Amino acid sequence: MSNNLLLVQIGHIETLFPEKFGVPRQSGLCSEAKGTIIIDREYSDPNAFRYLDTFSHIWVLWGFSEFYGKEWSPTVRPPKMGGNERAGVFATRSPVRPNPIALSCVKLESIEYTKTNTFLYVSGTDMVNGSPVYDIKPYVPYSDMIASAEPGISSDSEKCKKSVRFSCDAPRDLQKSLADILSQDPHPSYIKDKSRVYKMSYSGFTVSFSADEKEINVLEIE
Repeated sequence: MSNNLLLVQIGHIETLFPEKFGVPRQSGLCSEAKGTIIIDREYSDPNAFRYLDTFSHIWVLWGFSEFYGKEWSPTVRPPKMGGNERAGVFATRSPVRPNPIALSCVKLESIEYTKTNTFLYVSGTDMVNGSPVYDIKPYVPYSDMIASAEPGISSDSEKCKKSVRFSCDAPRDLQKSLADILSQDPHPSYIKDKSRVYKMSYSGFTVSFSADEKEINVLEIE
């Protein structure tokens, strides 16, 4: 069965993550993961955003652009299960899906209007720089927050943050941002080699770090 639904890109998001590795695994986890949603001129009529600034958070419907054209898989290896056990793709938030579409809840910091574009400044992002944006909806607490929801294969242990130690010099603002992001431990959980060095790109820097059960050690920032 097919339909003629046309999904229109209304803009894109700019973040400090040029590649997938290091991006927070879920939205809302890292307040320092900031971004700017730039709405294309065609959809930037201020009337379309009237009262949006009365909401503290918004839902963003966007695309896993790095996975466009790739074949989907019915099962995936989610990091939350150690990276070795497989789960059904529809029981995960893996980008390897029939439609590489993502849904994120981010904090709306402010809105700016210009003659050509609308800019939504947000925090708590989990998007790669340049990801396409398809829609914006307000987060409504009374209906969107479900206190009785079951976590499924997720676990409360995922909420636990690791301590971050800096074995190199870095500006205080950069340390603050990296500590927030790296505390979520982006390294694959199934790799147990404590001596292994990982590299991630962030805000124009290459960050080298190692990881063990309790701590992330930032070794070098270039």
